Amino acid sequence: MYPWIKALHLIAMVTWFAALFYLPRLYVYHAIARDHDEPQAIAHFKVMERKLYRGIMTPSMIAVLLFGGALLVLSPGWLAQGWIHAKLLLVALLVGYHHLCLIYLRQFAEDRCRRGHLFFRWFNELPVIALLVIVFLAVLKPF
Repeated sequence: MYPWIKALHLIAMVTWFAALFYLPRLYVYHAIARDHDEPQAIAHFKVMERKLYRGIMTPSMIAVLLFGGALLVLSPGWLAQGWIHAKLLLVALLVGYHHLCLIYLRQFAEDRCRRGHLFFRWFNELPVIALLVIVFLAVLKPF
């Protein structure tokens, strides 16, 4: 059972991170379209952002959390190790980032987001850092 749950956890994690990388990139292009007053492009980005967040990103996050929780139930000894605490902290921060993406999604949907494309280019890098650290923690279990 454990290998199946781990595989599903990893598949969900890859899907979630793909969306975490792509949605802020859409925000970059949305902000550029807004700055160039391109209403057709803006309408297109609103649809893409909503479908990505609701159809892929949120279900993937839920699957990551459920399968990750199941792995913890099957391996309770991990909770005595420091690496899992660091990983869980990063996952909690990613859940916060996920919800921050929703705030920006709503702002863009209501045409009230004033953040520029440069902000979203930097914002897009945060999950990359989290991914690197999480993978090293999970594979190397350094402490």
